[in-house]
Amino acid sequence: MKNFARIVFPLGLLLLSLWSLGQTLAETSPIEIWQSLRSIPTGALLLSLGLTVLNYAVLTLYDVLSLRYARRHLSYGKAATVAIVGYALSNNIGFSVLSGAAIRYRFYGRWGLSNGDIARVILFSSLCFWVGLGAVGGSLFALAPDWVSELLRLPIAIVRPLGGLGLGVIVAHLSWAALGEARARWGAGRKLFHLGHWALPSMPFDLALSQVWVTLADWATVAAILYVLLPQTFLPSYALFLGAYLLAKVATVMSNVPGGLGVFETVLLLALAWPETAVPEFFGAMLAYRALYYLLPLVVGIILFCWTEFKASRSVVSSG
Repeated sequence: MKNFARIVFPLGLLLLSLWSLGQTLAETSPIEIWQSLRSIPTGALLLSLGLTVLNYAVLTLYDVLSLRYARRHLSYGKAATVAIVGYALSNNIGFSVLSGAAIRYRFYGRWGLSNGDIARVILFSSLCFWVGLGAVGGSLFALAPDWVSELLRLPIAIVRPLGGLGLGVIVAHLSWAALGEARARWGAGRKLFHLGHWALPSMPFDLALSQVWVTLADWATVAAILYVLLPQTFLPSYALFLGAYLLAKVATVMSNVPGGLGVFETVLLLALAWPETAVPEFFGAMLAYRALYYLLPLVVGIILFCWTEFKASRSVVSSG
C-alpha cells in the first residue's frame, strides 16, 4: 500500500500540475514561447550560466562538510565528483534522498568508507536542506510578514510566529553545537542527550556555522539563476522572489516529481501572481533555466559517472 501511494501521489500531482499549466498555456502558442526564449539577452544567459557553475561549486561543499562530520578525509576532487554527480542526477530523477544516497554508497563505498560513515554523510547532507529552509524561510516570514501572509493566505498573526520558529530552529541548532563544544572542552563529551543506550551528539560549532552559511549561499545562488533570466519588469525584489522560489522548491521536493516538472512552474506562477500577458516570457525563461540548471549538469554528471566507472574497472583489471 505504501509503495502504491508513493507512485500514485507524485503521478497525481504531476497530472494536476500539467493540467493547470495547460489551462495557463491555452492561449499561448509554442512559437511565442520560442521567440521569448530567443529574446533573452546574451548577457543574462551568460550570467545565469556563471551562477549555475557557482551554485554547483557551493553544492560540493555539502559533501566536504559531510565528510568532516563523519571524520573521514577524502580529496576535494573526490568529494566534488560525488556531489556533482549526485545532485545532477537527483535534481532530474526526483526522490532526491534515495537517488543521492545510491550515488554516495556507490562512490564512497568504493573509496573505503563504511556504511555507517556513508549514512552520516547522507544524514548531514539531508539536514542541510532543512537548515537552509529554516534560515531563509524564517527570515522571510519575520522580515516580510505582509507579503508572506498574502502569498500563503495565512493570518499575519500566524506568519510572524512561524518566522520566529524558523529562526529559532537555527538558533537552537547553533546553540546545541556551541553547548557540545563547551562540554567537549571540559572533557564531558559531545553527547548531550541520553535515552537508554541511545545518545544524541552535537557537531562542532564551526561545522554547524559553516552548514548555515553554505545552505544560505546555495539558496541565494540557485534562485538567482532563474531571477536573471526572467523579464525584470514583472519581478518583485530579489528577496521576495527568493521566497516564492523557496516555496516552489519545497513543493517540488515534497512531490518527488522528476525535476519538479509542472509542479515548480505552477507554484511559482501562482506565488509571483504572474500576469497572463507575460506568460510566454515566463516559459521562455523557464526553458533556459531548465537547460542551464538541469540538463547541462545532467550531461556533465553522466560524463563524470561514466569516467569514474571506467577508471574503477581499469584498476580492477590491472590489479587482477
